[in-house]
Amino acid sequence: MQLIINPEKTIWPALTKRPVKSYEQLENLVKDIFKDVKDNGDEALKKYTLQFDTIALETFQVDKTVLASSIKNVPIPLQKAIKLAKKNIENFHTAQKQKIRIIKTSKGVRCWSESRAIEKVGLYIPGGSAPLFSTVLMLGIPAVMAGCKEIILCTPPGKNGEINPVILYTAHLIGIKTIFTIGGIQSIAALTLGTQSIPRVDKLFGPGNQFVTAAKQEAQKYVAIDMPAGPSEVLIIADKNAVPSFVASDLLAQAEHGTDSQVIVLGTDKIMLEKIVQEVNFQLQKLPRKEIVLKTLENSKAILLQNLNDCIEFSNLYAPEHLILAVKKPEQLIKKISSAGSVFLGNYSCESAGDYASGTNHTLPTNGFARSYSGVSLNSFLKTISFQEINKKGIKNIGPAIEIMAEAEGLTAHKNSVSVRLKSIQ
Repeated sequence: MQLIINPEKTIWPALTKRPVKSYEQLENLVKDIFKDVKDNGDEALKKYTLQFDTIALETFQVDKTVLASSIKNVPIPLQKAIKLAKKNIENFHTAQKQKIRIIKTSKGVRCWSESRAIEKVGLYIPGGSAPLFSTVLMLGIPAVMAGCKEIILCTPPGKNGEINPVILYTAHLIGIKTIFTIGGIQSIAALTLGTQSIPRVDKLFGPGNQFVTAAKQEAQKYVAIDMPAGPSEVLIIADKNAVPSFVASDLLAQAEHGTDSQVIVLGTDKIMLEKIVQEVNFQLQKLPRKEIVLKTLENSKAILLQNLNDCIEFSNLYAPEHLILAVKKPEQLIKKISSAGSVFLGNYSCESAGDYASGTNHTLPTNGFARSYSGVSLNSFLKTISFQEINKKGIKNIGPAIEIMAEAEGLTAHKNSVSVRLKSIQ
């Protein structure tokens, strides 16, 4: 982990660069797979599953009896933990429901908005070496709460060709019934374009590696996506009141996601930063995913800055997926934060809490997209429709203004649609 002392602001943009391949490097591969899936459907999916996952599958959909029986393969303590997390996530997202408010914009004119669920959504759940059943909770719960009619879940097969039982259990617990054993670029292509067995969806959700992120960017040509959520990252701001072992544990927690992840710690005290780096090296030795973490740390940084204001300025430039404020009075910095996916306040607010059980959603924008995207929420699964009701008084009040504006734009028929109504009530 590189230690950088008081860098000039002119080089800050360079320090915020992520260790990810550009989309252009993956573009040809993604386009080829999308075309193949479009032309050959399930046969293409079988080919790519064998090529990338080294698994030969004849069918992709998980049988409902397998889904229901998954409970037998999940330890009771884990089931209880998942149920606790489910309750907290439901509580947090329930508070996001909006009431209908009818606004009288003028006499005789009533306007309001109502939400409707997106009918068909696709959820991508990363699998492989770390099957993220927690992401099933984070995406599935708001999708179910929103009332989406079809919820299609895709996740890659394990080494045995099957989906990890805890992913199946979690999906079954929250009411997801349609699950396919398919991952990577090919799964995004299938959800985007549809195949003989996998239906096309209206919106795609879910984090993933660089390949999945590139595939979602291609998918935007056809369907909506939640956000470009790629490799995970955390930025921690630590002052003299930080606990080195706590900070180190949070850095390592993100570093173990994958070799394309990135972790950064900003500090105002050199001794504290050095202690954190030492603690990272100490805790690292005990981790089973040590090799992954070591590669992540090659692209990670500990940066000494002059003061907390500089730290916040750097953080806003970086726009981290996760921001931890390991400082004495974190609440005093809240208003200064302009770009971050999710923020954790104080020494005991560990990022893992947000990943699993505090209740907030862990599907968040990465790679600087927190400057323009929000994390997943209940609203992500809804679309808003505006309504208006205008009576005779209303059209008399606003009609003349509409006529003048339509005429100024040269849209005579627009003007006439108002004029005929005004004449009818004279």
